[in-house]
Amino acid sequence: MLTLILDSSFRPQVLPIIWERFPSYRALSITIKGYVPTLPLIAPKIECAEWCEKHIEAWREAYRQFGAAPKKTPSSLESLFKRYKRDGALPVINPLVDTYNALSLNWGAPFGGEDAAHYHGSPYLAVADGSETFDTMRDGEAVNESPDIGEVVWRDAVGVTCRRWNWRQCRRTGLTPSSQDLWFVIDRLAPMPIDELLKAGEALQASILSASPYAQIQLEMLAP
Repeated sequence: MLTLILDSSFRPQVLPIIWERFPSYRALSITIKGYVPTLPLIAPKIECAEWCEKHIEAWREAYRQFGAAPKKTPSSLESLFKRYKRDGALPVINPLVDTYNALSLNWGAPFGGEDAAHYHGSPYLAVADGSETFDTMRDGEAVNESPDIGEVVWRDAVGVTCRRWNWRQCRRTGLTPSSQDLWFVIDRLAPMPIDELLKAGEALQASILSASPYAQIQLEMLAP
């Protein structure tokens, strides 16, 4: 796979403790620079992957392993799957979010999308010690909270950007219609096939280029 290094200071990584505890985990990192859509970005039709429910169960078990309650705080994939099964559609947020949400179900994997310009340093997947901050909304108000000790989180030099691996993203790095430097991560556990993880990234790349043909895109597999 072609890897185009866009910015050596932005290199997502996974800390070794994650590989030790979750050896089947792999992630596909997709960094995009210069996303300036000249054509509409249209979310694809949703057709849930055949392994979607098995992958959801794998994420439930991973959540249990680091002390989270998957029924109370399900993975992003499970949340989308339940909503789609209940409503027959997903909520409309903005073109970027709508596209990666649809692709998440089509490929049966959690997708995360962030505004890379709002990161302080590179994102990394780590185990929280409970002292980190996470900016979110509660009852319509902006608040800062902390992750649980032992929780798996994405974070940067300032704080947590996504709690419980892929459950909820912070406000600071959220994608907006004006975002131009983007970072996506696609999470995989067994039994999702590795080659389907790669195809999921290629599908996202194709969607981005359909709207912004001159965007620069880097795809990188994060593995031990």
